[in-house]
Amino acid sequence: MMSGVPAPMRILGLAGLIPFAGLAVLAIAGDDPIRLAALRAQIGYGAVIVSFLGAIHWGVAVQTPALAVWPRMSWGVTPSLLGWVALLLPPLPALVLLEAALLTALVYDEFSFGGDDRRAWFLKLRRLLSLGAILSLLATLIGIVVKGAL
Repeated sequence: MMSGVPAPMRILGLAGLIPFAGLAVLAIAGDDPIRLAALRAQIGYGAVIVSFLGAIHWGVAVQTPALAVWPRMSWGVTPSLLGWVALLLPPLPALVLLEAALLTALVYDEFSFGGDDRRAWFLKLRRLLSLGAILSLLATLIGIVVKGAL
């Protein structure tokens, strides 16, 4: 499934899912102080990761200046703004916003990098990591709603 993905990206990318999953468990199963701290930490981590996904497009444009077009550069800053807004929201809308931002970033990347056989490995990795992050945030959202924790 991960053939062609450079080992450092595969290993570090998958390790990047550990905070999402671990904080989801703590946010659902922890007692009140731990749950609230884990929830805020997960939202903060999600905001950072969403920002990183926008920065990828700036990195591409740095390598290939002809790709520094308005749509790509505008999208490149949008995830950072969405992550920042998520930090300002109460937990439930913040989780929803981060899930939507991760999904939107994946769709944007599918259109940006799809059809480029040289970057097919990147989309394989992005799909897996996005799915893991979105499912972790969704588990947190469902878990705290079901528990009536917020």
